[in-house]
Amino acid sequence: MEQLVARWAHNPKVVSSSLTPATQNPRPYCQGFFIYRNMSPKSFKSGFVSIVGKPNVGKSTLMNRLVGEQLSITTPKAQTTRHRIMGILNGENYQIVYSDTPGILEPKYALHEAMMNFVKVSLEDADLILLVVALEDKFEPELFDRFKTIPTPVLLIINKIDLAKGSQVLDKSTYWKEHLPNLSGILPVSATTGENIGQLMESIIQTMPEHPPYFPQDELSDKTERFFAGEIIREKIFMNLEQEVPYSTEVSITEFSEADDIIRMRAEIYVERDSQKGIIIGKGGSMLKKLGMESRQAMEALFNKKVFLETHVKVADNWRKQKDKLRRFGYLDR
Repeated sequence: MEQLVARWAHNPKVVSSSLTPATQNPRPYCQGFFIYRNMSPKSFKSGFVSIVGKPNVGKSTLMNRLVGEQLSITTPKAQTTRHRIMGILNGENYQIVYSDTPGILEPKYALHEAMMNFVKVSLEDADLILLVVALEDKFEPELFDRFKTIPTPVLLIINKIDLAKGSQVLDKSTYWKEHLPNLSGILPVSATTGENIGQLMESIIQTMPEHPPYFPQDELSDKTERFFAGEIIREKIFMNLEQEVPYSTEVSITEFSEADDIIRMRAEIYVERDSQKGIIIGKGGSMLKKLGMESRQAMEALFNKKVFLETHVKVADNWRKQKDKLRRFGYLDR
């Protein structure tokens, strides 16, 4: 399994991330549940933090900011995130396992149901819930009532405050406190600029229980490199294509082999209709070539290796509504 690890730990030039981590504390040498530097296991904090909220409120951007790595793909379009993606941050005496989750919505078909199950499981696992809202969001009982009775501490994050005007942040803080009186706290932040992220990080660490680390120190995520390669291609599809096509697309990495100086992979891009296949390919193959070039460049930046990427486009009729195909694409347990 090609687990995504901190390649930069061995070569600091590897990951060219534009993000500043929430903390610059040195990382301890961890292996399983053993902490070196004569650190007592009782002094170590470790836990799970679930980042939840409606689509397009900045959950993925927030997790990337907190972890300091570009793990979750981000686009201006809603519903970009489909899976639960863990991002692991190690500090001097803590390990925080963040979960980026799909945006909360009312399911319309089987894919949506699978996405909402990822959210449900992340809430059950969490030691702390970050409920993210944007400035313009309003209380919707069908989506937010569940957070009134949940036993896990819930910290409301008002995101995108870099766009706020006048007393908007203060007004929104009062508004949400009235609608969700049982919150553990409310913190306005900007995941884009990093404003108040340090304060958020301090609050998270304070909330974590004493526990040995759950993951080895060099792991950045529970997902594999193969998974992230597929996500990069999906991101480029979302960025380059409009209307229904990105939402009808799934990517499967069918071959992934790594040598010392190159990674070779084959990607299959699935759409629901023949007409969408033509859009993905483009005139004379122009769009598929563009998607492949942009994806390859992003992969080389992530993996710090030359990438050979072979892409193919196939049709999987109505795959979003068929559970057998959702199992094939990793949305449901086999």
